[in-house]
Amino acid sequence: MDKFIITPKEENYVTMTIRMERKLQEQYNDLSAKTNRSRNELISMALKYALEHMVISDELEEHV
Repeated sequence: MDKFIITPKEENYVTMTIRMERKLQEQYNDLSAKTNRSRNELISMALKYALEHMVISDELEEHV
């Protein structure tokens, strides 16, 4: 008989609190309803996208 092996759960997520404009929250609520995805999932996707496409520069004019 094979053994049923249980390994420790790896926690990859953290809980954090953010403050945002009410209008932005309402837009995520609407998007959540339209896409059948949680607001949390959508915000996480947006944050990940922003990090992957972010350019940091001292000179704003270079990237506008």
